[in-house]
Formats: sequence, structure tokens, C-alpha cells
Amino acid sequence: MMRPLSAALLVAAALALGGCATAVPPVEVTRFHNAVPGWAPGTRYAIATAPVDGPAAGMPSLEWNSYRAAVDQQLQRQGLVAAGGNEKAPLLVRIAFERAEQADPGRRSPVSVGVGGSTGSYGSGVGLGIGINLGGGPKRMADLQLSVRIDDAATGQAIWEGRALTAVPVKAPAAQPSLAAAKLAEALFKDFPGESGRTISVP
Repeated sequence: MMRPLSAALLVAAALALGGCATAVPPVEVTRFHNAVPGWAPGTRYAIATAPVDGPAAGMPSLEWNSYRAAVDQQLQRQGLVAAGGNEKAPLLVRIAFERAEQADPGRRSPVSVGVGGSTGSYGSGVGLGIGINLGGGPKRMADLQLSVRIDDAATGQAIWEGRALTAVPVKAPAAQPSLAAAKLAEALFKDFPGESGRTISVP
């Protein structure tokens, strides 16, 4: 189960409520790898589309398409190339996303959505929802998480994996799937491959 959001991230989320409606709070990012991935530019990859186990398993999702497109874009910025439909790729990319909302102050909503592939060693799940009172009453918040794992397709061994999470007001534009997916994916692949085992905050 994923650890709760850090205190710094909670504070950032609170500050975001009083700022621009389209702003996204900083994203907390953690990456893991044994060594710097050594694939050459032009290496082909394929994205696994099998859903994760859970209440949303097997359900088609427009939100899944947003996260897939965002990850696709970031992978190509690293010099990788998406494989064709019948083409074997040496890299297999597994994606999962989670969204959880707090329905009432102090009580977590059962709403939880996840679609993608298996996310590897630290699994999936979302931290506690956040209710923050800034004078206008508690705000409904959504915890958003994107997990990506890149495997050696031949051996199934993980080469690189990462997790990005943030919290945004449910009604804010930043909670829309396309904006949230783009922000989380960009943060996750910032300074790729990143320092293994270190958690950073990406503005």
C-alpha cells in the first residue's frame, strides 16, 4: 500500500487552492533502476494494455487513453520509437493510473480507478484524500498517481520503474484526465532516468 502524501506535498496542495485555478501542485516522483538504461535511440517499445486487477479491470476507459498518450509522448522524447502492431519490440512498457477522492472531511471515498499493466515492486494504490479548510469549507480533493515500468520484453526483467503522484481539487481544470496525465508523465520522466530510490518534488 502506498505511503501517505508527504507533508510538503500537502502544503503545496493547500497553497494551490488559493492560486490559479489551472495550476497543478508539485508532483512527488520516485524512480528505481539498477543502472542507467543503455538502450540506443530508435529502440522500439510496446505498451501493454492488459488492465490491472481491481474493480476497474476489463473496463474500457477514456482516461486510460489520456495516460497512454502522455507516456507515449515522453518515451519518444527519450529517443524511443513505438513499435508497429505486428512488430516485436525489445522493451515492454506497463502503465497504471489511480484516482481516489475524498467524499467528506475525514472520510475516504470508495472511488478508486486503475487501468493499465502491472506496476512492479511497489504495486499501486493511492494515498489518503485531503480535506483542507481555507475559510470556504473543506475542499474535495483527488489523489492522482501514475506508475510506469519498462521491462526487457525477452526476459520480463524490470529495467526502470517510476511513480508520480499529486493531489488536486476535484473541480479544478487540473483534475481533468488530459491535463493530469500530461503533468504526471512529464514529471515522471524529468531528467530521465533519475536518481534511483530518491523521491523528489517536481514543480
